[in-house]
Amino acid sequence: MSPRRRDAEGTAAARAERRAELLATAAEVFASQGYSATTVRKVADAAGILGGSLYYHFDSKEAMADEILSTFLDEMWAAYERVLAAGLSARDTLEGIVAESFRSIDRHRPAVVIYQNESKHLATSERFQYLNESRRRFQEMWLSLLEQGVREGAFRADLDPGLVYRFIRDTVWVAANWYQPGGRLSADDIAKQYLAMFLEGIQASPPTSQEPRTS
Repeated sequence: MSPRRRDAEGTAAARAERRAELLATAAEVFASQGYSATTVRKVADAAGILGGSLYYHFDSKEAMADEILSTFLDEMWAAYERVLAAGLSARDTLEGIVAESFRSIDRHRPAVVIYQNESKHLATSERFQYLNESRRRFQEMWLSLLEQGVREGAFRADLDPGLVYRFIRDTVWVAANWYQPGGRLSADDIAKQYLAMFLEGIQASPPTSQEPRTS
């Protein structure tokens, strides 16, 4: 490899690393201060650079938010698709989806907070229409899974699927507001405890065997 090519690749790698650092900083600022209240200047100040230097990497605040959210959603859906493609029972699939959700929170906590707090507003822009599609896809996935569980006799048939979906969605994703990577409980540990808490509420009761009558 020629010295010129080696230098070029080294520069590209350094630029990509710096870009990732700036995105991580922007995600933290958007999550803590709100997207609308955050300016490019605030992100630059948090990153310790001049505002004009940030435009070397991103052409706008929208570009930063777009990359933060699309990266999070692409990785989340790739993980979900692996679980869905495994052909497991509804209960096992539910457990896998919840576990992957907490792993997404672990990897992309600020992005999850931004998605929760800002997606409805951002989705009014053509650039962020994919947020509406992801929300629709997410709801359809959960409703289909819950209905499958009722058919399989794993989940209670007397509970409204839409209500159960909202309960699981809100219970899991609100954890992004308090979850801290590297805490006492890992993402997988928290997922297991959440599953233990709410699965007992939606699983179908096993059939009771009748004792033979004695004369």
